[in-house]
Amino acid sequence: MIPHSKPTISKDDLKAVSQVLASGMLAQGTQVEAFEKSLASRCRVKHAVAVSSGSAALHLALSTLGVGKRDMVAIPSYSCVALLHAVEMVGATPKIIDVDPSTLNLSVKDLKKKWSKKLKAVIVPHMFGFPAEIREIKQLGLPVIEDCAMALGAEYRGKPVGSWGDISVFSFYVTKVLATGEGGMLTTQSKAMADEMRDLRQYDKSESYRLRYNYKMTDMAAALGLSQLRKLDHFLKKRREIAAWYDRFLLGKKLQDGSSYPDRTPLPFRYILKTGKNVQILIRKFKKEGVTAELPVFRPLHHYHRSRPCKIADQVWKSAYSIPIYPTLTDKERRRVIEVVSKVDAE
Repeated sequence: MIPHSKPTISKDDLKAVSQVLASGMLAQGTQVEAFEKSLASRCRVKHAVAVSSGSAALHLALSTLGVGKRDMVAIPSYSCVALLHAVEMVGATPKIIDVDPSTLNLSVKDLKKKWSKKLKAVIVPHMFGFPAEIREIKQLGLPVIEDCAMALGAEYRGKPVGSWGDISVFSFYVTKVLATGEGGMLTTQSKAMADEMRDLRQYDKSESYRLRYNYKMTDMAAALGLSQLRKLDHFLKKRREIAAWYDRFLLGKKLQDGSSYPDRTPLPFRYILKTGKNVQILIRKFKKEGVTAELPVFRPLHHYHRSRPCKIADQVWKSAYSIPIYPTLTDKERRRVIEVVSKVDAE
């Protein structure tokens, strides 16, 4: 079975984690600090704060911006349910926005249409590594949380993602471009915000009492993250090579097309195809052929929250699926994926 996602773990990764284990310093320590500094440098920002997961990062970002009860937060419907969880964890109400049919990112047009004075922030994911129209969104005047969970290494208008938001968040879950198993990061240019996030992520050893969390990253995860970060350019190169190879054989089937957006340098985190067939049946047929295809988003968020319909999100959900793309995918496996796409989508 060719898996849909697979972390790229090599001997130097194992060595990095083994050295931490041998040191006896397993919890947050010097490796976390080094990982923070390295990612901040990569994203061209002043501050980075490591946490236990991308979900923790989203929660701390909203808390740091002071979002709470009676506030609203704009989030795209076609995205991970972690966004919905984070908004409701701080007691706010989600304002669910439809997506752009070509980029699959939050629709600026629909955001303007659903504008409310109660909006306190907007979370903007770069879906599947394709940079969102974040400059236009920032011009609306709302604090922006830039969600880079799928986009580490992508660029927008010549600047790396993670440098555009008031606060930006990353995930290093096992399926992500840079994998630490679990883990996340927040980046910002604001020292005050970074200090607040550092205070909130550690529940103990504070002179004053306030609600804080156990959101720290371990040195084991950070050591793995540092080792992976050194190979990020290689990861990006391999993903782009595979995506370009797919492009030659799957012309007309690809859903996200970057050719009309010369101001963006996407990261092929997912390779999304469109079909006119029942996508659930299609995915089951893939499995029978030994290839794992998946729904890019399990379910649009407006289904959970019973918000107004998001027509584009529903259309994409019913017609989109993603195929394997990761650095260790072999030439033989790529050819097999293409064969299965051609066979299954033609039946």
